[in-house]
Order: sequence, then structure tokens, then C-alpha cells
Amino acid sequence: MRVRVVLAAAALALAGCGSVGGGTSPAATTAAASKAAAPSASPVPSGRPSAQPTQSASASGFVVLHDPGQVTGTLTGPCHSGDGGQLPDPRCTPGGIDPAVTQATIGSTICTSGYTSTIRPPEAQTEAFKFDDAYPAYGIPSGTATELDHLVPLELGGNNSAANLWPEVPPSPNPKDSVEDALNAAVCAGRVTLASAQQAIALDWLTAEARLGLSAGAPAPVPASAPAVTSQGMSCSAAVSNSQPADYSTVDITVRTAAGAAVTTVAHYKTTSHSESAVADASGVATIGYYISGATPGYRVLVSVTVTSGRSRGTCSKSFIPHR
Repeated sequence: MRVRVVLAAAALALAGCGSVGGGTSPAATTAAASKAAAPSASPVPSGRPSAQPTQSASASGFVVLHDPGQVTGTLTGPCHSGDGGQLPDPRCTPGGIDPAVTQATIGSTICTSGYTSTIRPPEAQTEAFKFDDAYPAYGIPSGTATELDHLVPLELGGNNSAANLWPEVPPSPNPKDSVEDALNAAVCAGRVTLASAQQAIALDWLTAEARLGLSAGAPAPVPASAPAVTSQGMSCSAAVSNSQPADYSTVDITVRTAAGAAVTTVAHYKTTSHSESAVADASGVATIGYYISGATPGYRVLVSVTVTSGRSRGTCSKSFIPHR
């Protein structure tokens, strides 16, 4: 079955993610390390971040903390960003990961459409942290245009701790966003592990794709017969007809799964998601066409796929990069 949807122009970035592992306790955090990360508290309703949850340091140097929906901890300087404001100070911002997101749970967390919106803190908290903590720590003058970045992105299992947040000074649109999308797609398609993606983007997002063996210009090919990440045992794989389509052309996403399965695809931009559905035919194939109209050239569009049949469910993903 074939469905067509028109994609509007891509909007700009929300807060991103990705982080460097350091060997010492981060200056960004206020709580002492514990042996296990504490469970999440209820989101803090006020505009100020919470400094209460305890946290632990992983072998990679990341701060391990489960803090969905709230900014936790404080950031103290002096901190010094690198590469023209595109890389954080690893002493102040070593990165943080959520222990609830593991290789075993990606199918129900980062590879599920809409997951990050359930754990992202409210704007009142992120803005308060950005201006009251991050700007003074990094010595950024008031009025400077920055983006409060999750060093390890939420879509790669990052948390909301002060150790994982910093004021990035990126160009617009932010090229780090497409790297985050590419690594999420690679993890969800089984091309790289979650841990390796977290480490690569934390070390240096500018070189992360090359470090992981992924093309910087287009997603690495996945054989059509290769199963992607599945949940509850249902197979799902996706292929794209053109990984670098021209503007005002159609891209077909071909999904292979069980015969008669319900197929839902969501094309992700930074502020918009376009959802379409189809039903796999007798051979287990469904094709959904995306008509590219005015999309931002050079930036990756991630398409998340969910397949269901009865109580069985599976997820996979594919991406493409429009050009003029």
C-alpha cells in the first residue's frame, strides 16, 4: 500500500545532546556520587532546577542519573568552551546518561517516536539554568545567542543533569542536530551500539560519524533483509529509495514486516513530526512516499517506523538528506 504526505520546510533546532567522558567528578554537579543512580523524583514545577537527586559516575566518566522532566544540579565555573563555542569544557560538562536507557531498552525508549518529549524539562527550567548557571560558568555575556545543548542527546539516552547541559554557540541551523539524528538512526537500526554512539558524540560531535564508520553525507546502507531493533519480537526493516533526494521530489520508505501488519511512519524535523500509516501487503511490504517540498537542504530527516500486529510490536528507522 502506498501513502503520500507533503513535508513542510524544516524548522530550527531544539536543545540537542552528546558528551565527553572525563575521569574526575564533574564540577557541574552538587551531589556526591553514589553506587546506584536514584529513581526519578516528580518533575519540579518551579522554574529552578533541582539539586537533590543523587548521582553516580560511570566507567566512561558520564554522570548516571534518572531525572526525566527536570533539570538537576548546578554548574560552576570557570568553564571554557572550545572550537568557537561548539564544544564544551569536559571538566565542567563531562556528559550524563539515563540508566533507564540501555541497549536492551532502546526499543521502548529512544527508538520510540515521541520519547524525548516525555523526558525533556519545561522551558522555564532550561531557560533559568541557561541564564543563571550556564552563562556565568562559561563566562558568556548576557544577550549572546546560544542554544542550551544536551551534550549526550536525549535521543541517545542523555539525562537532564547539569553535567550534561551547556550553552553552545552554534550556527543556525545547528549542524550538531543532524549528527544526533544520524546516530539515533544508526543505533535504532542496529548499525552501532548505544554506548559507542554516546561516547563518540561526547568526545567530539564534529567527528562522531566518521569515528563510528558512518558517512557524514548520507546514512550507511542497511540491507533490506536485515532486521532492525525490535520490541516484543516483531521484525521491522526499512529502506529508502533515495538517501539524497532533490527538493520537490518523492522519497519512498519501504517497510518489510509481517503480512497485514499496521505500519506507522513519523518523519522528524526539529519542531515538527509528520505521521502516516499503511498496512503491509500479503508479502509483508508497505511503501510510504514522502514528497519533499521546501525542506532544508543538507540536514537529515529521520523517519521512525512502528509496526504492530495484535500484541506484537517492532520499531525501525531510516533517514535521508534533501538537497537542492
